[in-house]
Amino acid sequence: MKWKTSRRLLSVALALFACAKAPMPAPPVTETTATTTAANAPRVTFPDGFVVTCEVAANDELRAQGLMFRSFLRPGTGMLFFFPEEGEYPFWMKNTRIPLDIIWIDSGRRIGFISHDTPPCEIENCPSYPPHANAKYVLEIAGGVAKQHGLKVGDVLRFEGTENVVAQ
Repeated sequence: MKWKTSRRLLSVALALFACAKAPMPAPPVTETTATTTAANAPRVTFPDGFVVTCEVAANDELRAQGLMFRSFLRPGTGMLFFFPEEGEYPFWMKNTRIPLDIIWIDSGRRIGFISHDTPPCEIENCPSYPPHANAKYVLEIAGGVAKQHGLKVGDVLRFEGTENVVAQ
């Protein structure tokens, strides 16, 4: 009798433990929620209509981190860097694992310089890539995307969802 009671208690305890540890399933992502999220995110539109949904780097910490340690970028995504004032901002690829197109953009949202397929760098002394042009913004996208969409110096890009971004 004692054995049956102990076995029952053990079974109940195990059942309670299993229920307490069961993870809650994530809510399904529907086309509507994905569209709403993308529609509210900052984005840059190229002259050919291609849209890049952007993460924003508007302070020193986020600008320094950039796209470090990323193994991939989803198609149509990138990072848009905001600077407090227009200037010449060299970039480097330290701890970046994928080639990137780096696009320097002036305050009129005109492309001033493009570094195509900038190679990753996982060594200590990575080279710096100066734009030789003033910029207020820099857009990083997957390597090859700028050529694929025919971007060139002088093209004007359209920003949306960035009205409330304040560069620090």
